[in-house]
Amino acid sequence: MLEPWRTGKVIKIEDATDSTRRFWIEIPELASFDFKPGQFVTLDLPIHEKKNKRWRSYSIASAPDGTNIIELVIVLLEDGAGTNYLFKEVTVGTELTLRGPQGVFTLPEHLDKDLFLICTGTGIAPFRSMAHHIHQHKIPHQNIHIIFGCRKQGDCLYGPELKQLEKDEPGFYYHPVFSREEFVHEGAYKGYVHGVYEELLRIQKTPAYFYLCGWKNMIDEAKQRIIALGYDKKDIHLELYG
Repeated sequence: MLEPWRTGKVIKIEDATDSTRRFWIEIPELASFDFKPGQFVTLDLPIHEKKNKRWRSYSIASAPDGTNIIELVIVLLEDGAGTNYLFKEVTVGTELTLRGPQGVFTLPEHLDKDLFLICTGTGIAPFRSMAHHIHQHKIPHQNIHIIFGCRKQGDCLYGPELKQLEKDEPGFYYHPVFSREEFVHEGAYKGYVHGVYEELLRIQKTPAYFYLCGWKNMIDEAKQRIIALGYDKKDIHLELYG
């Protein structure tokens, strides 16, 4: 059943990188905004007369915590009417019309295989939600690998907290990958996400679920490479951005 449109209020805004911003939104009419990690909300922004040209969907970056507050992390697109509105017009106190939660890009019922969470840019949002949810609720799992591709180290969202989670959660591994860095810090990779999961699976090929989130080019290539490694299409779940 489709959720109704509700009013959300922006209660905090923070720059994450030069072009990425974190928005915390409270939904006052609900005591608790309940969702599954990996789901998204749709915003109805006052940027066009036609409804379907006003709607913009964003994955929830926070984990469910029993409150009525969610976090979105959004990248500014130069020619994007939606993100330009959010970056230039929205301030603390702004009310936004939203609907959700929506989507089926959620964790399997049982984490009985290794989990590869492969993303670029703000595609990290649903995986951050999933990782914290698993840790907070002590959900049994096999190995979990977040493979997060960025251009530069300064583009890396939630890096310190995911590195800390790697220390706090046994079997959780964080692999940042940078395509335009000559030198990278210890534990990071140069290049693209594909080389990382291929290397990990060369070392030890295990039964696995693959979750892909980001731009179409990355997802298309990852699907081809994962199938070439001998995995089934049914093992691959995706959320397309843009």
